[in-house]
Amino acid sequence: MSVLITDDCHPIMQQLFREAHIPFEVCTDVTYPSLLGMIADYDALVVRSKIIIDQHFLDQARHLRCIGRLGAGMETIDVAYAEQLGIRCFNSPEGNRNAVGEHAIALLLALLNHIASADAEVRQGLWRREANRGLELGPRTVGIIGFGNMGAAFAQRLQGFGCRIMAYDKYRSHYAPSYVEECTLEELQQHCDVLSFHVPLTDETHHYLDHHFIEQMAHPFYLVNTARGAVICTEALAQGIRQERILGAALDVNEYENPTQDRLNDEQLPDAFRYLLHSPRCLFTPHVAGWTVESKELLASVLARKIIHHLTQPS
Repeated sequence: MSVLITDDCHPIMQQLFREAHIPFEVCTDVTYPSLLGMIADYDALVVRSKIIIDQHFLDQARHLRCIGRLGAGMETIDVAYAEQLGIRCFNSPEGNRNAVGEHAIALLLALLNHIASADAEVRQGLWRREANRGLELGPRTVGIIGFGNMGAAFAQRLQGFGCRIMAYDKYRSHYAPSYVEECTLEELQQHCDVLSFHVPLTDETHHYLDHHFIEQMAHPFYLVNTARGAVICTEALAQGIRQERILGAALDVNEYENPTQDRLNDEQLPDAFRYLLHSPRCLFTPHVAGWTVESKELLASVLARKIIHHLTQPS
């Protein structure tokens, strides 16, 4: 058995493989072509998001028994085809759910209380107290779309604020703890003041929030997205902000981020996204909701244990 680790991860992963007597190699500078030429030699592969694991790649992986994704999203892996070939696919949302839950709370509080703009103004010598009067979370209704690891972690942290929490998950039922109201999408759109997305990116969730979705919202709302950028249609979001149908947006992810680059490609940014970047009603972070010191270790340990369990089971 041998494992190839293709991205930076916490040393706990290597430690766990050593303890399980499973050989591994670390090669973090691989590209798709170079990995294609190597993959036939390995039983397990650890990836993040810089390499697309498509059908052509999987056809070359003659000995591969499992693929482990450091994180939650599986959109860069053709999971259906992999499992058709007998290759198990694992992710590790248990590792960063707490980080995402806390970051979503931080984004929401910063949005409601103008934290970023107020900080920038004070640094410029401005002291505009009335202009930065905030809103309390307690009297508001927060709607959560997607109640897996991330949505549940967000809801758990919300309960201390005393707000009403509603959740919609198309693929689950009887899932909500006592402090969360399970509801239909229509009920959520009727009542919520804040909307937070916690769904994976699939064909079904691509541009989940579009012009039609915004039109179905009963009243203006605040938006938080720590899921995937393409869950939100940027053009619809910009129009919603302009029309004050969306009162503010806090985005850890966006449609135009590239996991292989350290900056947005300015030449490829559409006018709608440029508008959001300059809007005082928008707050951005660089896809770091699940990117904490603690989550780095937990992501690696959770995933390593799943891979070890799979590789050491009798065939």
